[in-house]
Amino acid sequence: MPLIQPMPCPNCGSSAQRKHLVKLEQTQVECPSCDYFLLTCSRTGRVKEAYAPGIYWGNGRSK
Repeated sequence: MPLIQPMPCPNCGSSAQRKHLVKLEQTQVECPSCDYFLLTCSRTGRVKEAYAPGIYWGNGRSK
């Protein structure tokens, strides 16, 4: 059973949820308002999957 914590969405500020998936050693953040999603390794902090509409994750160069 995951531990679920409410938190503000880092993308839009709405109410989001942080889920600690202990057996999988993962932490997941989801926002139903803007579709933000972040999945990280709980041990290393490395990002496994991320989706944030409206945020450009490129190298800073304009197209």
